[in-house]
Amino acid sequence: MEQYFSATQKMEQEVMFPSLLRGVFPQKEGAAPATGSHVDLYERYQLLKAIKPMVEKGLACVSDQSPTGTDTDASSHDDTMDSQLEERLSHHLAGLQQVLSHLTRDTNALTRRYSQILEQISPSEGQPSW
Repeated sequence: MEQYFSATQKMEQEVMFPSLLRGVFPQKEGAAPATGSHVDLYERYQLLKAIKPMVEKGLACVSDQSPTGTDTDASSHDDTMDSQLEERLSHHLAGLQQVLSHLTRDTNALTRRYSQILEQISPSEGQPSW
């Protein structure tokens, strides 16, 4: 999770002009740009920015979805649910880890690509900037 937060913080600090990402499509390392992709890096940037607060705050509290009526089988139902909690938690944590890894990778790739764009449009060190 720390890697994700670090990557998003770096992206926010470096990407000063997100509009430079319009019309720039993601590319895999060492590969030509993907021509079939419909989402440019600007849209991806907006998505990553929108996701960040949700990850930081966590999911909103969900109201209890258990039945409100009296249940004669409540104790046996609770025992079954308790025995599955560890397995369910492990499954969800693995999924969360996978999603955070994917988001971190995308965030780092977007930041690198933005830096490349800036290098292409900024004057080189050998030329005077007057």
